[in-house]
Amino acid sequence: MTLLERSIEDSVATLRGLAGLEQPLAAAAALVLRCLTGGHKLLICGNGGSASDATHMATEFLCRFMEDRRPYPAISLTANGEFMTAVCNDYHADEIFARQVWGLGNKGDVLIAFTSSGKSKNILRALEEAKRKGVESVCFLGRDGGYTKGVATIDIIVAGNNTARIQEGHTLLFHVLCQLVDEKLPKA
Repeated sequence: MTLLERSIEDSVATLRGLAGLEQPLAAAAALVLRCLTGGHKLLICGNGGSASDATHMATEFLCRFMEDRRPYPAISLTANGEFMTAVCNDYHADEIFARQVWGLGNKGDVLIAFTSSGKSKNILRALEEAKRKGVESVCFLGRDGGYTKGVATIDIIVAGNNTARIQEGHTLLFHVLCQLVDEKLPKA
């Protein structure tokens, strides 16, 4: 079996394992829908490839997902390099998302975080800050959830040990979440 064939088999196995996540995914979609139809915003963050997921997901809401509709407020907390380097310089890298949640988050908003390991200290701090501010949260986790498991309002855990397969699972799940929400969002 070639590397490509093994990767496809591993990916298919990971994606099949997501079927058990229907309940937390539906709960996350309901939370996001309530946030956006209530006039609030999404704050989305992640590191590395998960930073790309955060920006990708924010774009699906702020631009559009499948059909034309009005834009909904979604901010990628990974998209401001100047701010993040200032925080790293003046405070600590663990605070890059927490300070943004502190400054931008309000009750009614939702924080969505991605961590394929469940062990990203800056994601943990963002979730803790969200909780302190009364901002509900959804965390897309990997492996066994790490020490971040249980901190968010809703955890969505893609089991496995391969980061690439976990991220592929996260992408499918957040696309399904976008579709569940998009189907119920007012178009104008």
